[in-house]
Amino acid sequence: MFVLLNTLRRLRRQIALAPGDAGSVAVRHVDAGSCNGCEHELGAAFGPHYDLGRHGINIVAAPRHADVLLVTGAVTTRMETSLRIAYAAMPEPRLVAAFGDCACGRGVLGSSEELAGAVGGLLPVDLEIPGCPPSPDVLERCLLDARVAKKDQR
Repeated sequence: MFVLLNTLRRLRRQIALAPGDAGSVAVRHVDAGSCNGCEHELGAAFGPHYDLGRHGINIVAAPRHADVLLVTGAVTTRMETSLRIAYAAMPEPRLVAAFGDCACGRGVLGSSEELAGAVGGLLPVDLEIPGCPPSPDVLERCLLDARVAKKDQR
């Protein structure tokens, strides 16, 4: 194994690869009450055309494995507790991203007794990604910035 690792290191130097990149980002998506427009854009962002996985950005199933909690939709009263539980389960350092105008609190859905409000009213939001829905290009830029911020926190 040691010989293999030394050979790989030598090969990296020969073909002039950088010693390392900014690492990966694990994203946990929570639909807190959206119209599914943002989910369609997420599907496109992680699909074969945009392929955010090539940058080391991946969707994970459990908040315990996530670096970023990506929330879509205005938070409904029924999702408020689940959202807080998902946030509490994430390891430090953790980031919260409000994806779309509803999650950012721009009042797209209006006010109702069934809405708990914007994500920023419940959790500390680090990234606001505006748009109705935001394009995959915007999501890519924001998550790449989050990847660099994650590296700086180490």
